[in-house]
Amino acid sequence: MKLAMVGPAGQELPAVLDADGRLRDLSLVIGRVDQVFTDRGALERIARELAEGSLPAVEGSPRIGAPLRPGKILCIGLNYGDHAAETGADIPTEPILFMKAPDTVVGPTDDVLIPRGSRKTDWEVELAVVIGREARYLGADDDPMSYVAGYTVSNDVSERAFQKERGGQFDKGKNAETFCPMGPYFVTADEVPDPQNLRLTTDVNGVRRQDGTTADMIFGVAELVRYLSEFVVLRPGDVLNTGTPAGVAAGQPDPKPFLRPGDVMELSIEGLGTQRSVLRQG
Repeated sequence: MKLAMVGPAGQELPAVLDADGRLRDLSLVIGRVDQVFTDRGALERIARELAEGSLPAVEGSPRIGAPLRPGKILCIGLNYGDHAAETGADIPTEPILFMKAPDTVVGPTDDVLIPRGSRKTDWEVELAVVIGREARYLGADDDPMSYVAGYTVSNDVSERAFQKERGGQFDKGKNAETFCPMGPYFVTADEVPDPQNLRLTTDVNGVRRQDGTTADMIFGVAELVRYLSEFVVLRPGDVLNTGTPAGVAAGQPDPKPFLRPGDVMELSIEGLGTQRSVLRQG
């Protein structure tokens, strides 16, 4: 099932994609997509209404917002070997963890703001894993994938000078406003039988910059969920950004194509949808 939030910012309503690729209004069934993490019967009600054909079509071509409001966003750095190599970093022996604030999240077609003073704003297409139930201290007998509700597309927008040249702190370069476009859909886990077999791409101004596969992750989804549960309580609606493949601006030969006002980013993950964001000055 593919769920979305549609409408003007701050006034979005829930919708579901039907078999013909048309959005259907869910506002009489649930209030927000997030409700499926707390209301165990929500997905069953949506499926029943969808099968009965009783859901009205969403008219026109409304804005698509972020599909959910994460409780927290946990991010993994250098989780693809080719990305580590292009940045000159060693392959991590354990996952590298940092966090993005939930208020960085915007919709998949919203503008992305280049921070004032930025010289090195960069893109990162990432598979985002959405947690469906509380996970803490998962052991060898636990199935980490049973804690995954689904997936979405995330862009871990980064300002490399802030990240690496202003005290060496990831968070400074990761948390500017609009630095986490998310969506277009929350895709339930049953539609993604193998999250380690998805193609990820990024085009900037029509030029293919990233073209990778989640098969190349150093630490896979199941391993990350188990590992992170040792350090952080994972709660329903939390999002895990799982890293990006090679092809970021910071890894390109000079002159590096860092983002400028007017640039257009188009990010896609197989089966999950496509984002299109225009850069403008913040």
